[in-house]
Amino acid sequence: MENYDITIIGGGPAGLTSAIYATRSLRKVALVEKGVPGGQIATTDLIENYPGFPEGISGPELMQRFEEQAKKFGTDFLNLFNVSEISLEDNMKIVRSTDGRSIISKAVIIATGQNPRKLGVPGESEFTGRGVSYCATCDGAFFKGKKVAVVGGGNSAIQEALYLTRFADSVTVIHRRDQLRADRILQERAFKNEKIQFLWNSVVSEIRGDQLLRSIVVKNVQTGEQKEVELHGVFIYIGYEPNTDFLKGFLELDENGYIITDEKLQTSIPGVFACGDVRKNALKQVSVAVGEGAVAAMSAEQYLDELENKNI
Repeated sequence: MENYDITIIGGGPAGLTSAIYATRSLRKVALVEKGVPGGQIATTDLIENYPGFPEGISGPELMQRFEEQAKKFGTDFLNLFNVSEISLEDNMKIVRSTDGRSIISKAVIIATGQNPRKLGVPGESEFTGRGVSYCATCDGAFFKGKKVAVVGGGNSAIQEALYLTRFADSVTVIHRRDQLRADRILQERAFKNEKIQFLWNSVVSEIRGDQLLRSIVVKNVQTGEQKEVELHGVFIYIGYEPNTDFLKGFLELDENGYIITDEKLQTSIPGVFACGDVRKNALKQVSVAVGEGAVAAMSAEQYLDELENKNI
């Protein structure tokens, strides 16, 4: 069991920023990630609102730069480390993975982010990877010349609908309300794009197919009328759920499963901090995650200083 000053769980923008700040403070830092670093933002085709990039930058490129910077200062990256639990042993925190590995450290920063919410309708799980997707950047190229739908009306849904027009012949946006929630600039682009159509006041009630997805059933929420729409793919963007299942019973979460912290981003357990999309906050944006990552690292540094001074 290797010892560190700080263990960071999650390699998205919040976790990577924490790693940069913590290692620059000459702390021994491990960053554990169940996949590869980058988080949800690594699946985003274009980021236009991150300061310093007036022409925009792709999510994968931005996250690669974050990772390189964290490595430059000495962060130890442990990929394919799927955390199963955190436990306490006096002032030490033990982070265990599902494959039996464990790390011990004085402080922990949780930056596990969130995952796309599922529709929960018949056919969704059966056709995931066979027509149902939650990542247009990952899967859009498979639908060249085909008909697809995007479910949702927020920024993610409309950004990905616009991206899919590069490949698909048509993109139908299905939204349960009669107007979009996306930023006005994205709405204007979508309304002007000839490949994008809209089904308002509608939800997907079933997904059908054989070996591959062939159609979806769409229900009008006002009239109750249902109709079958033939297409080849459906991309789902109806919100997110925090990656906090491994924390239930360990620290305080809100009613939706997001981590509750104080202004220093400390959780209900001293020495355990949280930042980014996994934390209960008002805005889920890269710039917010970066700022919180810095705060969490500096708060962890202060906690370690106080802990070490007690032991002198």
